[in-house]
Amino acid sequence: MLNNALRFTCTLAVSLLLTGCTALAPAPPYVHVRIVAFNDFHGHLQMPGPMRFPDQDHPGQYLMQQAGGAAHLATAIHAERNGQRHSVVVAAGDLVSASPLVSSMFFDEPTIEVLNSLGLEITSVGNHEFDRGREELLRLINGGCRPEGCVTGSQYAGARFAYLAANVRDTATGKPFLPPYAIREFEGIPIAFIGLALKGTPALVSKYGITGLHFEDEAETANALIPELRARGVEAIVVLIHQGASTRGAYDDPACPGMEGEIVDIVKRLDKAVDLVISGHTHQAYLCRVDGRPVTSAGSYGRFLTEIDLDLDRDNHDVVHAQTNNIRIDPQIFPADPKVAAIVNQYARLAAPRAGRVVAKLSSALSEQANSTGESELGDVIADAQLAATRAAGAQIAFMNQGGIRAPLIPAHGDNSISYGNIFATQPFGNSLVTMTLTGEQIRRLLEQQFTKGVNSADQHPRLIQVSNGFAYAWDATRPTGQRILVDSIRLNGRALASDATFRVTVNSFMADGGDSFSVLTEGLEREVGMPDIDALEAYLSANSPLAAIPYRRIVRAK
Repeated sequence: MLNNALRFTCTLAVSLLLTGCTALAPAPPYVHVRIVAFNDFHGHLQMPGPMRFPDQDHPGQYLMQQAGGAAHLATAIHAERNGQRHSVVVAAGDLVSASPLVSSMFFDEPTIEVLNSLGLEITSVGNHEFDRGREELLRLINGGCRPEGCVTGSQYAGARFAYLAANVRDTATGKPFLPPYAIREFEGIPIAFIGLALKGTPALVSKYGITGLHFEDEAETANALIPELRARGVEAIVVLIHQGASTRGAYDDPACPGMEGEIVDIVKRLDKAVDLVISGHTHQAYLCRVDGRPVTSAGSYGRFLTEIDLDLDRDNHDVVHAQTNNIRIDPQIFPADPKVAAIVNQYARLAAPRAGRVVAKLSSALSEQANSTGESELGDVIADAQLAATRAAGAQIAFMNQGGIRAPLIPAHGDNSISYGNIFATQPFGNSLVTMTLTGEQIRRLLEQQFTKGVNSADQHPRLIQVSNGFAYAWDATRPTGQRILVDSIRLNGRALASDATFRVTVNSFMADGGDSFSVLTEGLEREVGMPDIDALEAYLSANSPLAAIPYRRIVRAK
């Protein structure tokens, strides 16, 4: 019997006359596997706008630099896998929906086609996968045409990668809506990938999209699967979860300063058998450790990849070492992959007539980022647009959820024009406007609901409701939850809102259904459904072209 520390290969000569044996080096004690991960792609097939990156030559300063683009992302993934004996590409949800027009116009079929091409193998679902409803999600996964016909005139093939959702259960059958986990094996050693959606998905999508589905606790669901996985001989366990954190560190800072968010408590409650957590949702890139375990995120829109190198013990099959790194998808370093570029260009040509139509001109860019009071330039404009579009329904006030504003409006160089593709990227959800009657007391409660989860209390840039011209209020972060709005500061055209008076209020259909936990809006009476929100924005920008930036004045932070 050959010594385990020394392996031999024996070669029989073709003539069967000669036999040779060659000694090989001892087998390494570990099996090395590279995991390549990303999240929150949101159908950004083309390169998203520039973002701020630390200036390596001038500490404390920043540069606006390009990153991302599906064709460049594909090249980076190929480079990450090149030379690796074992590798797997995974994601942590929100790969589709809230997408730019090039993908969304075709119901995100182009994104799935691109993800197939760049080699994605496993992903968890995010909340945005449910934006168009559970049946549309299943069609996107399994293939086939929409009820009204094939989007591009040909049969859609579906995803060649696995979508996982261990904590999403079909209430009619009691079974998981999608597979709970996937197992990949490397030299006889299995790795399990558990997929988890965030438990709070029902507050983030329209009700119709999740009818008959129950979203269970993330940590409890994962922990309940551990005995089953171990019975199958699995010791290496990775969680793909669409929930995340924020930090004060750079995308590649292993110190991860100031980490906070719901993911922290979830990871602390996970069974010690879980070795690695790949997260998402917050659109922030980070490399952290919680309870001794790596917790990673690759930001959003394909601007980053997370490189994770695992060493698996040949004897006990568990993870003995994990190293993480976030890589910026610099188009100068990663040139476009021709195959993926061809797919993107095909759909871009089809979308070009609609996407390129000029809507209006702006005197300057409109940012979607909120200032320290919670107000954003673009939020003001959208709220004004929705108020103007529903005056005929009696609207006096319009509210816009900050999470529904997905991109800034940046005018083109030269003529300061804004295209339909630009405004679609800002409001890609296809919501309609709903005008309803609320009392002054209900409006006060609505404003208080911005703080019910304890968020926004100390954020530098809180995600508050954006309000239309003529409406104003003040809030105090030091006051208890439920009392943060200064009642006397709630005013319409300079006059305080009487608690028993009624007002006509416009919101989008997502908010009207109680989305983003604004349940007060479900109490609204005398509802009147109006035009799509993007049509309202287009009409307002066109009527006020060239539009100048609006000075901050509507939301005041007292403390």
